[in-house]
Amino acid sequence: MAENKTKVTEASVEQYIAGIEDDFRRKDCEALIKMMAKATKLKPKMWGAAIVGFGVHKYKYESGREGETCLVGFASRKGDISIYGTGSAPSQEQLLARLGKHKMGKGCLYVGKLKDVDVTVLEQLISESAKAKTT
Repeated sequence: MAENKTKVTEASVEQYIAGIEDDFRRKDCEALIKMMAKATKLKPKMWGAAIVGFGVHKYKYESGREGETCLVGFASRKGDISIYGTGSAPSQEQLLARLGKHKMGKGCLYVGKLKDVDVTVLEQLISESAKAKTT
């Protein structure tokens, strides 16, 4: 069975954030760290080279495949910030309807800038999703 490529590393979250050249993007990522730390009560860790993650979520598919990923996390990508682990919120559809400018992928939420979304709604989405996976 294939093993997940993206795992927790000892890489520095601070160095990853400092390496984001765009000041606005860097500040958005710093805000996401605070938001996710508050929601999970956990410290950030690097998952692979480019994902800042909080906690561990173990999963098992009906096929029997199992693995681990971060409970919630994000990555600064070329066009957007990819936010992972937000699909478990009980009120996900209602929250996404109120979130603001975003795109939803199969496994993550994409936002261009935090100023384009309601950060209170985003924080609730992150918090509900993390809680749903840990209870």
